[in-house]
Amino acid sequence: MSTTEQITDRNAVRATTLRPVPQLPPKEAAVGLSADRISAEIVRFGTDLRAREHEIAAKLTGRITQEVDYGCNDPQLAELRVASGHANVATMIEILANDIPAHRLQPPIAALEYARRAAQREIPSHFLVRSYHMGQNLMMRICHDEIGRRNLSVDLGLAVIKRLTDIVHSYADWITQYVFETYEAERKRWLNVQGNVHASTVHTLLTAVAPDQVGFESETGYRLDRTHLALIGWYTGKDETEALAVLDTGITAAARALTSDGPPLSTAIDRHTMWAWCAIDGGPADGFQDSSVATGLPPGMQLAIGLPGYGVDGFRRSHQQASAAYLVATVPDRPSDHRVTRFGDPGVAVVSLLAKDLAATCEWVQETLGELAENTEQAAMLRDTLRTFYETGESHVHTAQKMTLHRNTVKYRVTKALAATGTGAVSRESLDIALALRICRFLGAKVLRSP
Repeated sequence: MSTTEQITDRNAVRATTLRPVPQLPPKEAAVGLSADRISAEIVRFGTDLRAREHEIAAKLTGRITQEVDYGCNDPQLAELRVASGHANVATMIEILANDIPAHRLQPPIAALEYARRAAQREIPSHFLVRSYHMGQNLMMRICHDEIGRRNLSVDLGLAVIKRLTDIVHSYADWITQYVFETYEAERKRWLNVQGNVHASTVHTLLTAVAPDQVGFESETGYRLDRTHLALIGWYTGKDETEALAVLDTGITAAARALTSDGPPLSTAIDRHTMWAWCAIDGGPADGFQDSSVATGLPPGMQLAIGLPGYGVDGFRRSHQQASAAYLVATVPDRPSDHRVTRFGDPGVAVVSLLAKDLAATCEWVQETLGELAENTEQAAMLRDTLRTFYETGESHVHTAQKMTLHRNTVKYRVTKALAATGTGAVSRESLDIALALRICRFLGAKVLRSP
């Protein structure tokens, strides 16, 4: 089960912090219509929407994500954002289907957690407010369309629409205020967390057109006129209270393994993520072994690493590369067999670009690989053999040696794999197939076709 499903299912209507809740407008009845008749129709309406919950949530979150782009390309944060949207939709539908009274309204945990994470990432609060306003508008459009498909009298239809408008507006207004207050409280708290004193300064250096190098060095104590290697560490363990301490320990250990010239510069980005830079003048540059870094990482921590770069431009570029490696390493449901992902690893740079548009990449991979893109053990075995075949220069002998297989077995598998890719009307170049296979290795089930 994905993070989105776990948070949505578990926390859609669970209580967190008690606070005053909005009083929904009184249930007014139209002429000749009782309040109970209108309420019964609302309940039936909500029950019908419940059957379409995932469809509605996907539609709303997809539209909001597309329209409200805050420019933070982070798969984990994006998944939490989707979880927040799904949880809000689930809560809204449950309010309608169960005729939940005002005093029982409770905020979804996922929505509050996303607000906190947005505050930690310095995502402006107006993005959150705009998302909720857009969600309210989209939800009302769905309500109007659904009512239009029902065979209701004019009076009853108008009364139901009015009541739905009141409920949706009241919930949106209440949750927006709740989320905004959560955001502001977390923002104040986060600014005082130890280890974040350099966060604003680092963000400014990464984004400024004319960065203040002298001011940066004075405030952080970290020199820029040398070669830098950027790191991004993230915590995947369960004990969130220890996350930042674990990350700090891991970053220090990684810098030591990389023979860094002095202590690293690090700053926490949220409760689970830390950015860092270490100076490697005279160090191994790009020749270190992943095992030497991974061995020193504490349990529950993973690491993405850029390439060395000199000066301010190198400081920025190495971080961009580490961010690209992080993007590949944190794609949800990605098969993870390494604790360290380097931008310089074969295929990472290309896959990081393609991972920014997973829908288009998924479609291309499936078109290119045909039946070989099936998410089955048999297809996985054939993909692994064919990928190794291309990586060894299309040598059956070297593939057999690398995979510890008989040469005839390799030839049989390669032939069968290539036949599986030829199901479409258009033949594919081996370069396209090799790239698609590399994408499958990094992104796994995200780009494969369910059997």
